[in-house]
Amino acid sequence: MKTRPEKIRLGDILVQQGLITPEQLRASLDEQQRSGRRLGRVFVELKYLTEEQIAESLARQLKIPYINLKYQQLNPQVVHRLPETQARRWRAVALEDRGTRTLIGMADPTDLFAYDEISRLLRREIELAVVCEGTLLQAIDRVYRKTDEIRGLTQELTADVNDHSVDFGGITGSGGEDAPVARLLQSIFEDASKIHASDVHIEPQEGKLHIRFRIDGMLHLQTEADVRITQTLVLRLKLMSGLDISEKRLPQDGRFNVKIGGQAIDVRISTMPTQHGESVVMRLLNQRPELLKLDRIGMPPAMLQRFRRALQHASGMLLVTGPTGSGKTTTLYSALGEVSTVGNKVITVEDPVEYRLPGINQVQVNDKIELTFSRVLRAALRQDPDIILVGEIRDPETAEIALRAAVTGHLVLSTLHTNDAAGTPVRLLDMGVPAFMIASSLRVVLAQRLLRLVCEICAEPYTPKPYEAEWLRQGIGDRMAEGRYVHGQGCSHCNGTGYQGRIGVYEMLEMTPTLVESATRQDVHQFIQLANQQLFGQTLRYHATEWVMRGRATIADAMRVSDDLDTGLS
Repeated sequence: MKTRPEKIRLGDILVQQGLITPEQLRASLDEQQRSGRRLGRVFVELKYLTEEQIAESLARQLKIPYINLKYQQLNPQVVHRLPETQARRWRAVALEDRGTRTLIGMADPTDLFAYDEISRLLRREIELAVVCEGTLLQAIDRVYRKTDEIRGLTQELTADVNDHSVDFGGITGSGGEDAPVARLLQSIFEDASKIHASDVHIEPQEGKLHIRFRIDGMLHLQTEADVRITQTLVLRLKLMSGLDISEKRLPQDGRFNVKIGGQAIDVRISTMPTQHGESVVMRLLNQRPELLKLDRIGMPPAMLQRFRRALQHASGMLLVTGPTGSGKTTTLYSALGEVSTVGNKVITVEDPVEYRLPGINQVQVNDKIELTFSRVLRAALRQDPDIILVGEIRDPETAEIALRAAVTGHLVLSTLHTNDAAGTPVRLLDMGVPAFMIASSLRVVLAQRLLRLVCEICAEPYTPKPYEAEWLRQGIGDRMAEGRYVHGQGCSHCNGTGYQGRIGVYEMLEMTPTLVESATRQDVHQFIQLANQQLFGQTLRYHATEWVMRGRATIADAMRVSDDLDTGLS
């Protein structure tokens, strides 16, 4: 499109095309006048139309293409021709360099002022395409990262350290937020939030400082800096979280809140002395999370039906097991979302309380004042609860109290660190919990891992390597030929990793009468044998392989999440 677009009325177009009624348009205009929001946003919020329908309608009317940014490869060099501030203000993104012209995607291509400003800024002719505002903002978050800004701020902070002129007031937060250390930390948090990093690692090495982000369970280097800025960064973070700034020899834990894009983020901080200085790890937790529904976490339908049936019991224990970072808390909160009602009193005992849930009584464990899991759990039982969530069973005392609660008419949900479902009751026995208590209280054990999903944008066919083919053959035999094997080559959507997002893989063991009898006799060998028979064809490894066969996960990642389970099961 070489000419300046004409100004059109979005509502009239949608009525003409039969997508909304005149009555719906009038209601939307009234809501727009009341709220001041864009008309297109009002249509979506009132559920009259989707963003895609509005974008496609505009494209038809203006005779320009509609581009779904979810499937569009973005070239960062082209995108950055339009500064981030202007891209957000005008809801626009530079998509392609076409010689003397640039293809620009706009959420509102009828915005004549934005069209003129973009043309003036780029000093070249532009062609227009329609894009959805939601995917546009996501693309802007991905591509306009803070890497260069962070690198520049680390250099500025290094120069301050070299000049021995660091403003202590600025470091402590009393001298304003313009201090380089404050701006550096703000940029780090903003960048981590944009790419949905779960953790930020600040790690002093010999001669350099590594800043790494954990994305989809894997660490990625964000930047390297001069190791001499470590002390300044750690001091600022300690002050923000109320830690002892004079103590550098012992580990410390704390927390603080930051606001990123108007959203409150709870930061859990852990410091640890290392050979080259104090290492800091910060976990980022959204204080208002959109908790997943159980049917969206990846659990197979038949297993989901069995798990939901177990949740309907008035008493008994449901254990979710797996290593740290395997999604156990998400599964438990998703389960609470289904059973928490006005008629139920729910108490959680957690360390830490990761997400604040409305209508639920959440207790934070504090070992410093001897507010332990077992002590809080005893008190919780005197609070007339219907459902109790114990964040983690760490010791025999907590395990026994939780199991007694499950026997005495409470539904208890908790987690335990074990490799698989079959070994979980055995682990409880090893902790010294009486066998009769396990047999009478434990209803379900759900073991899980998180499997990375291949980026749909850059996914391409993949031929399994010989050792991968052998691993598949051992698990699925002749079905191997039915698989659609892929891997991601890396693109702007997945930050070059080839992966985007994660899904749970599960195995579920139900305590049948046969297993209860075996547990009561404390015949460990027979119990594991019977448990493995129940799990045959429904193991973590089998579930991970199913995602590989569908072309949604790589063989390498399926091997990574399941190879520590030497069960010999398919």
